[in-house]
Amino acid sequence: MSGGGTTDVDEISSGVAGDALATRVRARPPKLEGRVAVITASTRSIGRGIAEAFLDEGASVVVSGRSEDKGKEALAEMGAGERADFLVCDALKQDQVEALVDFTYERYGRLDIIVNNVGGTDGWALVGDLSDEAWQKALDWNLNSYFWGTRRALRYMTEGGWGRVINISSVEGKMANKPAVSHYITNKHAINGLTKAVAFEYAQQGITCNAICPGAVETDLMKAAGPAAAKAMGSTYEAFLQGYADESMIKRLNTVEEVAAAAVWLASEHGGGVTGALINVDGGTSPW
Repeated sequence: MSGGGTTDVDEISSGVAGDALATRVRARPPKLEGRVAVITASTRSIGRGIAEAFLDEGASVVVSGRSEDKGKEALAEMGAGERADFLVCDALKQDQVEALVDFTYERYGRLDIIVNNVGGTDGWALVGDLSDEAWQKALDWNLNSYFWGTRRALRYMTEGGWGRVINISSVEGKMANKPAVSHYITNKHAINGLTKAVAFEYAQQGITCNAICPGAVETDLMKAAGPAAAKAMGSTYEAFLQGYADESMIKRLNTVEEVAAAAVWLASEHGGGVTGALINVDGGTSPW
């Protein structure tokens, strides 16, 4: 009898159960073993975090971006050997997005997962002052790029009878409470609509399509573009970030790791019963 009141038999049984649990955890196969993924704009920030999480779970991943130097640096830092590759891709250009998808299939002989991650805007202004150039660029930077990538990927996914389309949307795709970013808000709402349309059309072919709607994450891109966006809103960058934190229930910004964990789940076999969903990773900011 131990001092805590349990019998030696109880302790032995507990130890056996603990050992069995540890064995099961060690024996758990990676969630994405054998899968192949392509991710737009993924040499840094959220895309990079998702790439690393996919690699940790056994997938092969093609990362992409406009800078070949950053791509080489990312591959070296990730250290995944033959399970990772890079292709230069300006995701605002249709032919490069389509070539990225094709390259992934040709490189690994299959394509299971696409993460449409690229996104952003510039030329921030109120609707009455927003330029045609900023509006059109936002369409290519967000909605059009997601459409081009998804359409191309579907030809390989339907062939294989399995697929995961994951769109990185935003909390702004569920709200419209900030000035001077109407082109961003509009595109994120449209991406959510595209997500549901793809989900409906391809659900019975083994293909899911979901969107992750993150709150503010202070990525490299946020640090680069945030100050100008904040200025257009009549705010400082610090107040801009604090506003996102204050709007959330958790009173802080979200992290890359939180977004990446959601992506892993949606890309896995266990994510197969989820499609057409708009998954909030926003600390409780969105009301729905």
